[in-house]
Amino acid sequence: MANRLRIIFMGTPDFAVNSLRALFEGEDEVVAVVTQPDREKGRGRRMVPSPIKVIAQEKRITVLQPEKIGDDHFLSRIKDYEPDLIVVVAYGQILTKFILNIPRYGCFNVHASLLPKYRGASPIQWAIIKGEEKTGVTIMQMDEGMDTGKILLQKEIPIAAEDNLKTLSDRLSRLGASTLLETLNLLKQDKLKAMAQDSSRASYAPLLSKKDGEIEWEKGAEEINNFIRGMNPWPGAFTYLEGKFLKILGAQVIERKVADRPGFITGTGPQGLEVATGDGSLLITELQPESKKKMMTADFLRGYRVEEGQRLGRQS
Repeated sequence: MANRLRIIFMGTPDFAVNSLRALFEGEDEVVAVVTQPDREKGRGRRMVPSPIKVIAQEKRITVLQPEKIGDDHFLSRIKDYEPDLIVVVAYGQILTKFILNIPRYGCFNVHASLLPKYRGASPIQWAIIKGEEKTGVTIMQMDEGMDTGKILLQKEIPIAAEDNLKTLSDRLSRLGASTLLETLNLLKQDKLKAMAQDSSRASYAPLLSKKDGEIEWEKGAEEINNFIRGMNPWPGAFTYLEGKFLKILGAQVIERKVADRPGFITGTGPQGLEVATGDGSLLITELQPESKKKMMTADFLRGYRVEEGQRLGRQS
């Protein structure tokens, strides 16, 4: 086997950046980068390139941005590169069988979970939301299914009590990059062993949207806290106070029973805002009022009149 692989990299968000940088710093050749088209962002609706496009342009690597991955011109260009391998990290489109069969060694995917757990688009968020104590990355040989391919290498890490989507994503991104390089080294040494997934143990992590972020105060304090952590910073956990939208960014579980009904404010003070849940209470420590910047709850309470007995959530 050649010591230097010709690789096409496919990825889009920040999570994929560490893997692309690792490939650039390694001994293999990245011959092209595929990423999603530039999108409008911000109030000015200006066109913004993906983080992966920015990195590729810095390295003067050809960037391909097909709207549809089945486009004939795009497929022809991919074939012309004669890649040994395609590496996919959070690209954002499903690869066709035609693409999967182009590279000599197929397509490797860096997935942010311990497959077969949390197949799908939002594995990091769901691992936190579900209260998992550990997660990790899986390097997978891609097939036509949704994260159903054979496992090539896995590495796990603990989920800290204070982790949110951002902090855990950063750690998994770095772990994914190092595990990817280890996988490529094993491939070149002909020591890579593929293991089929046990689909009976599979769980799923569907894509989340803004509408999924509303807090259900009837759930327990621990469950709501995990939900807040998993939704921070995107798409964000939220509730309502006197009919006004209120994003909740940070909270702590209070280990005591409360008699108040779920969603009712049971106390205010320098530590935050205490709210009754279906099981125990929650101390809200950081939030973002409607049309305002995020702030500590203590600062919010100095500028807004909030009293015990008020209720969070939609008003019936």
